[in-house]
Amino acid sequence: MPSWGEIEKIAPELARTARELLEAHVHKTIATVRADGAPRISGIEAKFIDGDLWIGSMPGSRKGADLARDPRFALHSGSDDPPDWRGDAKLAGLAEETLDQERKLAIFKAMGAEEVDDASALYRVDVRELAVTRLTEAKDELSIEWWTEAGGLRRVTRK
Repeated sequence: MPSWGEIEKIAPELARTARELLEAHVHKTIATVRADGAPRISGIEAKFIDGDLWIGSMPGSRKGADLARDPRFALHSGSDDPPDWRGDAKLAGLAEETLDQERKLAIFKAMGAEEVDDASALYRVDVRELAVTRLTEAKDELSIEWWTEAGGLRRVTRK
């Protein structure tokens, strides 16, 4: 499963646009899978560091417990209200926990953490699908561009 850096090579324009949308807001929304199989949505911060996309969770968080049990997730960028809306980025994949304490500390520090609890969890994102939804330049159609491992890069527009 591709890392963010690999996605940048496979679909550079889509990855660039998605990254801009993801970096436009500190807070994003993550969906994880609860123990009973139901979805859970939570706020989260995500950062691009050293060619990878990283997410973390505080000790005892429900989303952290969800990811430890089932690493599948979906992430949605923050979104602006019209007329300032530039689009939304969405991705889904697997969260791979980083257990190396030295690496974990370095990434958390790069994410802006002043102190790091050893029980905090840090995950590198493996991407299964990536999508950007936005208006066309003429602003008369909705453009949806997405990439999946199985289907490659695709695009549709809707009026």
